Amino acid sequence: MNNPKSSLAALTLGAIGVVYGDIGTSVLYAVKEVFGSGHVPFTHANVYGVLSILFWTLTLIVSLKYVTLVLRADNNGEGGLVAMLALASQAVKDQPRLRAVLLPIGIFGTSLFYGDGVITPAISVLSAVEGLEVVSPHFRQFVLPLALLVLLALFAVQKRGTAGIGKFFGPITLLWFGCLAVLGIWQIIDHPEILAALSPHHALGFIWRQPGVAFIILGAVVLCVTGAEALYADLGHFGKKPIRLAWFGVAMPALTLNYFGQGALLLAQPDAVQNPFFRMAPAWALLPLVLLATMAAVIASQALITGAFSVTRQVIQLGYLPRLEIRHTSAKEAGQIYIPLVNWSLFAAIVMAVMLFRSSGNLAAAYGIAVTLDMLITTLLTFFVIRYRWHYPWLLCWAATGCFFVIDLAFFSSNLLKLFQGGWFPLAIGGAVFLLMMTWRRGRQLLHERLHSESIELSGFLGALVQHPPQRVAGTAIFLSGEPGTVPSALLHNLKHNKVLHAQNLFVTVRNHEVPWVGMDKRVQAESLGSHCWQVTVHYGFKNEPDLPKALAQLSGLGYPLDPMGTSYFVSRDAVIPGMRQGMAPWREKLFAQMHRNASRVSDFLRLPSNSVVELGSKIEL
Repeated sequence: MNNPKSSLAALTLGAIGVVYGDIGTSVLYAVKEVFGSGHVPFTHANVYGVLSILFWTLTLIVSLKYVTLVLRADNNGEGGLVAMLALASQAVKDQPRLRAVLLPIGIFGTSLFYGDGVITPAISVLSAVEGLEVVSPHFRQFVLPLALLVLLALFAVQKRGTAGIGKFFGPITLLWFGCLAVLGIWQIIDHPEILAALSPHHALGFIWRQPGVAFIILGAVVLCVTGAEALYADLGHFGKKPIRLAWFGVAMPALTLNYFGQGALLLAQPDAVQNPFFRMAPAWALLPLVLLATMAAVIASQALITGAFSVTRQVIQLGYLPRLEIRHTSAKEAGQIYIPLVNWSLFAAIVMAVMLFRSSGNLAAAYGIAVTLDMLITTLLTFFVIRYRWHYPWLLCWAATGCFFVIDLAFFSSNLLKLFQGGWFPLAIGGAVFLLMMTWRRGRQLLHERLHSESIELSGFLGALVQHPPQRVAGTAIFLSGEPGTVPSALLHNLKHNKVLHAQNLFVTVRNHEVPWVGMDKRVQAESLGSHCWQVTVHYGFKNEPDLPKALAQLSGLGYPLDPMGTSYFVSRDAVIPGMRQGMAPWREKLFAQMHRNASRVSDFLRLPSNSVVELGSKIEL
């Protein structure tokens, strides 16, 4: 048996590497962008005020909101905006109008994750490589191509999975946080008075004296909480205690020391404002620090890319995206997956961002809107969870989420000022993904309604077959159908063309639920229809891996006939032709039809043997 302490230590080390890799690289650019904006006059009082705002932003948003409150909202041990959306929608399931509003809001928040997934790797890698400019101005011409080369290598190795390099994430990131702390302490020793900025009165005084400037710089201050959403998203991988220990024991102290070290450096050398992080290091340590910063940025990007794969699979399970090719990169860990389309789409968008903005300073203007809007949505959904699921009193719910909502709204409003300076870019990406998701969802609904209106009731159809039975052949036929109790079109085509009916017939419907996991004991339900026919429903959560043969194998143990060697799968597949009908705009109908045609085969999604699937279907006009 494993030692619980060693297990906790291992999980905490893993959380340091995966959860806090993103926020750990924020020191590369946060202070630089606040003072580099040109809105903050460079005075000692302003240095104290800005540092105090940075510290209390970390405290309020990360320590109190995410680590203390949001981590409590686990969905059967899982976190992330999809899990939060599932909790909130279940909590208000008896209020359909409210639920109908919350679902698209949550899905829009999930879509914004992809916008963040483009900006964060770009700004992290660029900021790290830009350290070469501090070593020598002659390296400036190599920054952009080197950053693109690092990003290309990062995305090229995704198909190999993270198992091989993941074990190095924790130690490297721990070393990174150690360097942050040492660099900060080295500067603080010379100017220990900077620690007075820990007092919130410096932040409040700055806001009181310069309310307009304080509002404007919130758009840059938010850079210090990059990756805060990862705290909640990675809950299922590490658990609450390791994430909290990693934050309060390692990440927050190291970040605080480094930020205050940068402040101490600025008090002594105001000209260091162009790149205060790398200017903290002695000349001999610059190249090793650039290398370590680049490794830390790659780790931060890796965690976000892996999160994009996981989120994509979850929204596919919930029915908001078509079935895509999903490759498993580990024989032991079901969560380690690779989705080629997502991987290279992200890479193309990141290259576009790097070439369009060309520096971390310009990218900082693009960062913030998507993240702060995501934070707003998380706060909103948290309210409905604690009010309608946990049944806390109204006053407590407003108190618990109201202050965070005001803070998030202030950050979001400030970032709106950067809308035309680059903030439109992640919003455009998130909006495009949201359009795809809602188009697919609405198209599937219309398709389902059309099929249901033209469907034939299964039990009555089977009763008629008993009166005039066709030729029965040996073996078991499995007919996949989207709606239980209706005749699959594949059965009709089989009877029409082959004029036979198998000895045993299973009519299988797959149901995806708004919960992370459905246990094997609740995976399969079967109901006898007579004449050696059964209606079977297979249940999956949005984090379960669909494997239909494995699920149906349970039927053998329950006394149902299922011989893998003598089983044929029949899939009803419908070719969608857009038509001028009510329900969606014509251009969205064409978009849905194109997505439908490009979707992966049902057999790929359910991991059915390709040689056992007979594809039959009919054309459906929306």
